[in-house]
Parts: sequence; structure tokens; C-alpha cells
Amino acid sequence: MSKLQELINKLCPNGVEFKPLGELGTFENIGVDKKSNPNEKEVTLLNYVDVYKYQYIDNSIPKMRVTASDKKIQHCSVEQWDIFVTPTSETREDIGHAAVITETLKNTLYSYHIMRFRLHSPNRISACYIRYLFETNIVQKQIYKYACGQTRFGLSKYKFAQISIPFPPIEVQEEIVRILDSFSDYAAELQAELQARKQQYEYYRNLLLTFNPSAYGCGTDDEQKDGVTTWAGHNYKIEWKKLGEICNRICSGGTPTTSNKSFYNGSIPWLRTQEVNWSDVYDTEIKISEEAVKKSSAKLIPSNCVIIAMYGATAAKVCINRIPLTTNQACCNLEINPQLASYKYVYYWLCNSYEKLKSMGEGSQNNINGMKIKQYPIPIPPLELQEKIVAILDRFETLVNDLTNGLPAEIAAVKDQYEYYRNKLLTFKKLSA
Repeated sequence: MSKLQELINKLCPNGVEFKPLGELGTFENIGVDKKSNPNEKEVTLLNYVDVYKYQYIDNSIPKMRVTASDKKIQHCSVEQWDIFVTPTSETREDIGHAAVITETLKNTLYSYHIMRFRLHSPNRISACYIRYLFETNIVQKQIYKYACGQTRFGLSKYKFAQISIPFPPIEVQEEIVRILDSFSDYAAELQAELQARKQQYEYYRNLLLTFNPSAYGCGTDDEQKDGVTTWAGHNYKIEWKKLGEICNRICSGGTPTTSNKSFYNGSIPWLRTQEVNWSDVYDTEIKISEEAVKKSSAKLIPSNCVIIAMYGATAAKVCINRIPLTTNQACCNLEINPQLASYKYVYYWLCNSYEKLKSMGEGSQNNINGMKIKQYPIPIPPLELQEKIVAILDRFETLVNDLTNGLPAEIAAVKDQYEYYRNKLLTFKKLSA
């Protein structure tokens, strides 16, 4: 019999008490805006992204700077074992990410985009135990039930306080937290190793795609010139071209009107920019009909095009469609001329150029346009060298991103195992009244 089962049999054999979160602590949403109270005391701002990305938060997490008065610091303080949650999102399912503060963070406030939950009797075990519960259907189903809104959904602090959770004796909580922390620690170690490999991959990708620019004077876009590069003991001629010069066709897509129901739920994949994320695309969330293609600006493009997101959060990210599909108007679709360039080589070049391409964006969302993409420069070595470079980068890509091999596969397996045991460990029989 496991230690946890022994504890349950001893301390709560007939079930556990369920308590509303409001009985265990207090929710507050009195956070500040990063532009508030200028010319006052400088402090650190804990933000939405911190809570969304991390399970535990300490001084090692980078945070935004903000200025605020001493009064605000007192009301919006961040103390050890505080729990922060994300109270709103575009979908109900994405509300309720939670993170625990592992140490008191001096001169730190929290953004009004997140909500603080402070336990009446703060301690590490209860704080971590509650955070794990926020990942489960026990809490998520209640969030879904209480969330309201139209374009954005959210819960008030009063609704969060009504969420009911199983609250076993502290000894049981402690054993559950110990088990789940061990899974989390192992997954974090694997993730750190994978991150190191990704950095190594990016380093070599940059090296392979640099072509010794100093050898032929291409220090800036305006100065780029044709030249010769040496690769594995052989000299290769490099020609600089614009993306528009190596494509058979460049087009954007379109969005069929949503009011016409016959345009949707068809069989033709329709790609949106939020699905453009450094990967091969084999399917899309939304399908449109043949009628939609005929009567709207959505265009069918062949497989193996290089697709660049032009607008929104994914602007300048790229993907390759492995199936024929259509896209929305925020995608720029490059049908590469195979006589001039390998589509995979172009993909890797654009991956490596992400920051530069994104910096060319305009407006609040850094949107880029088709003309800038057509004019964007790319070095074109002979196809023979392009294929050699692609073969090396493909191997790196498999090592760091292929979910069926190596570390990515192991991380996926640990994640599945963790979710299974988390749900099992946190499921309790309710104590009868």
C-alpha cells in the first residue's frame, strides 16, 4: 500500500470535506496598470504572462517595470505563498492558469490583468495543492460554469470564491504535492535540456545560413551582393534575390463571409494565422466548402508552399502546408519555383530571419504586408548546397521538435503520465454531511 493510501485510510477513510475557496482565503483584483502613478516609486510588476507560463514564481522570473506610490504597494503587495490566477480569456477553457509565489517579492505589484488569492493561513503545501487543483476538471468545470462574457470571458472575485475544492488533511496534501512536484521537476529538467538543444540548433542554423557575408560585402540589405562562399571545402556561387523572384506565385487568402452557412463545414482546409507556428500543417481547425472557394477571395494553394503570417500575434512566423489548402487574408503564401530554390531552404531562411522580418511591421500589432515580403532578400546558393543545408537542419529539427523521437517524445510521455496521476491523486470521495 502506498504512503498516500495509508494516509487516506488513516485520516479520511470516509471521504474529504469540500470547501469554497472563499472560506480558505481572499481574492483581490486591485492590481495596477503599468502606466499608473508616473514619477513615483519604481517597483516590479508581476504580469499575466508570468502566471500563464510558470507554476512557481520567484525573483528569477523577469518582470515588467512600473512606477507606483507607497500606498499602492501596500494594497497590491506580493507575498510568499500568494496564488495568482488569470481571471479572463478569449475562451472559457483558458481561464484559471495559476502560479504560486515561492518567496516574498519586495517592491513588487501585480497587474490588474491577474487576480491574487491570499490564504487566511498561508503555507507552502496548501498553496501548491490548490495550484495543482486549478489544472484539473474539478476546478475547470466550475470556471466554465461561472464564466460570463461575449467576446472575452471571465470570472469576478466573488465567483472565484464560490469554487468548491476537496480539502483533505494537510498530511494528505503534502504527500500529493510531493508526488506531483517530482513529476514537475523531472519534466522541467527535460525541458531545460531540450531548450539547450534548441539554442544549439538555432546557433547552427544561423551559421549555416550566413554564407560568410564579409567575404562578399553584404553587411546590410542594401549592400548585399552576389559572391562566393566556401562550404565543406567547395566553393559555391551565391546570388542574392528577392523572394518575389524565386516564386511561381505569391498570394494571400480570404475569409468567406460567416453569415453564409453554406461556406463552412465543408472538406477544404482553411488556415488562419494563429495556426502558423514554425511547423508543418497537415490539417486545420476550420474547413470551408467548394462554394466558398468559388465565391470568395479564399484561394486553394498547392502543398509545400511557405506560408508567412502577416498580422497579429504570429506576424512573421512561418509554416509549410503539407496538404493543399486555403488561407485567410492575413497569410502570405509563397509557391516556390523548384528550379530556383528548395521550399524547405526558403522556410529555414525565413525562420532564421524572424526577428528582422517582424521588425519591418507597422502599427500596434507590427503587421507586415505582401509587398515587403516580395522585396525581402534571400541568398540563393546552387540547389545542391541548399539540399545539403536542409538535410542538416532537418536532423536538428527532428531532435528538438519531433514528438515521436528523443526528448520531445519523452517530455510528451512524462506530461501524459503526470496528467494521469494528477487527476487520479486529486479525485476524492466527498464526505457525507
